[in-house]
Amino acid sequence: MPTLEPHVLAIDDDADMRQLIADYLGQNDLRVTTVATGADMEKALAEHAIDVVVLDLRLAGEDGMQLAKKLRETTQIPIIIVSGRKDEADRVMGLELGADDYMVKPFSPRELLARVRAVLRRYKTASEVLPARDEKRRAYRFAEWELNLRTRRLIRAGGARVELTNGEFSLLEAFCAAPQRVLSREQLLDLSRLHNAEVYDRSIDVQILRLRRKIETDPSHPEYIKTERGVGYFFDAPVEVLH
Repeated sequence: MPTLEPHVLAIDDDADMRQLIADYLGQNDLRVTTVATGADMEKALAEHAIDVVVLDLRLAGEDGMQLAKKLRETTQIPIIIVSGRKDEADRVMGLELGADDYMVKPFSPRELLARVRAVLRRYKTASEVLPARDEKRRAYRFAEWELNLRTRRLIRAGGARVELTNGEFSLLEAFCAAPQRVLSREQLLDLSRLHNAEVYDRSIDVQILRLRRKIETDPSHPEYIKTERGVGYFFDAPVEVLH
């Protein structure tokens, strides 16, 4: 049986841009739905199985960053953020919210196609490395820690909450899903959606350093997140899955 092409949802209040995206991506083996508002985005997500979202931050009368935040909190769909501003603060904020890539207008349709394909490849890699996501999983528990997947909170024994950025949370979730397994930096980038060398030169190393400071008793001699020299990192703790 023939397989369905990946489905792209593009949100942009510029009708010409929506048409350009629909035409070019549609000519290159992708299905495309385009909408102009957050409300129409919600409707499209309810009606279709979307594989990638392309979201313009500068929507008329709406906060695109809030839409990106809501998307990341409620779905695992990869997000490519688009902005007309060459503002590093926007770029960093978007990536901290969990976006997978960031593009500045004007851009060529060919570049957008390349980035969409790259995000799809990364998510395919992630699905091959880890077991399929079990939506019934409520949390992971290791040592004195519990990582709640629904509330996206890390709780220590005794009830103390440790604040994690979206990047740190996604990274710890990736480790807990594959304990005792060596993961390369590239795999961790794919699995935790931190793939953006333009902003973070060695983003995985930076994120792991920050995460160790939050969960390790002695970050310089970690008990949990250990380095496999020349290969990557592994999570050296038994993990209990809670449903």
